[in-house]
Amino acid sequence: MHQARSGAEVGDLLAVWKTGGRGGWKPFLHHVSKDKPYRGRAVALKAPKKLPRILTAAEMQAVLDACTRLRDRFFFAVLHETGCRAGEVLGLRHEDIAAAEQEVSIVARENANGARAKSGGRAVPVGPDLIRLYADYLHEEYGGIDSDHVFVNIWAEPKGHAWTYQAVYDLVLRLRARTGIAFDPHWFRHSAATRWLRDGVPVEVVSTLLGHSSVSVTSSVYGHLTAEDARAALEKAGWFTGKEVQW
Repeated sequence: MHQARSGAEVGDLLAVWKTGGRGGWKPFLHHVSKDKPYRGRAVALKAPKKLPRILTAAEMQAVLDACTRLRDRFFFAVLHETGCRAGEVLGLRHEDIAAAEQEVSIVARENANGARAKSGGRAVPVGPDLIRLYADYLHEEYGGIDSDHVFVNIWAEPKGHAWTYQAVYDLVLRLRARTGIAFDPHWFRHSAATRWLRDGVPVEVVSTLLGHSSVSVTSSVYGHLTAEDARAALEKAGWFTGKEVQW
């Protein structure tokens, strides 16, 4: 299209004049120009799908170890263990963490800090280590703060108010500088989903844990196999050893 507008001859090979609808989307004043020809692409090039960025175990550990406060460490530990979105974790209330059942519930509700659960109504199982870290955080840092929110301002004002997206962003910038890892909190979600799928957790279960609207959403994002995944599966199946046919 750029070549055609620039007058280059190759433009005629890449663009053609079309009439009629342009698909489902209709531009403003479509009824005025709907019968007029317009330039369209003769050849549609499909861009390769970009795979989600994930953190290695070593990178995750580096981020956690760079946290100097239990609250910060617990925040990223929850992201790692549950695969939840940052907004869902910021919206957690104490009643959402069932220590005995070792579950974290994601509930759709209005939060004063603007955090929201994109899709609520699910419970995510967690391990005992995460529950112990939660208890340590409450005992050593949270103390007698009167708040329903799990993540609150402790050292900054207004003390006891729910932690905000901006506070998390500021923390991420500090951790990037300390670790040299230019990560984003959403990478923890991608990492959890990839880890579950590689460990053999059915995609239906992963979809439920992530709070996706359907399995097709999960498959469209994570239903890929990298070359490493494919090789690992083939090696596990014994494909490269004991061949019946020799070259």
